[in-house]
Amino acid sequence: MKILIIGGAGTIGKYVTEHLQQAHEVLVAGRSDQHLYVDIADSSSIQKLLSAVGPLDAIICVAGEAKWDDFAKLSAADYDIGLRSKLMGQVNVVRYGVQHLKPGGSITLSTGILADDPVKKTASAAMVNGGIHSFVQAVALELGSKARINAVSAGVVAASYEKYQAYFPGHNPVPMQKVVNGYVRSVFGADSGKIIRIYE
Repeated sequence: MKILIIGGAGTIGKYVTEHLQQAHEVLVAGRSDQHLYVDIADSSSIQKLLSAVGPLDAIICVAGEAKWDDFAKLSAADYDIGLRSKLMGQVNVVRYGVQHLKPGGSITLSTGILADDPVKKTASAAMVNGGIHSFVQAVALELGSKARINAVSAGVVAASYEKYQAYFPGHNPVPMQKVVNGYVRSVFGADSGKIIRIYE
């Protein structure tokens, strides 16, 4: 299979990339100079990338930003970061991505535990994750047999648990292999419109 991973050099993306590269042609895109360039907050950048890589069997997006801060401190501009990047960025990956998928191809988006179990300082990030969940479930109804779409929603992964532990008191770190398996399930399984939750 020919698989495009947007954000494939990030904390989770690099493990997904390493796993899938063992048996598939994997293209990695992001804002790093070492890979194909894309900024998902810029829809023209997404279109340029997809036009360059040609027909794909699967697209995985493990990219997107959202502002973390106290609710009282969040400005409209702060909310706009998550809306333009993690929410509309991933929506636009789907909007343009389906045009470059081979028949029966799939798209996998990424969210996180905040959609279901938010913590302090995440009003913006939780809102964005929840929006993606609803979008995936709704758009799957219209894509039908043309393409499958799912989202992987992970808890705090073990690889970054120390960095975020203070924000998630009492949460269990999620083994990275379980998270990778969630992406494998989305790409190679039969699900569509599914939120694949990996919280423990």
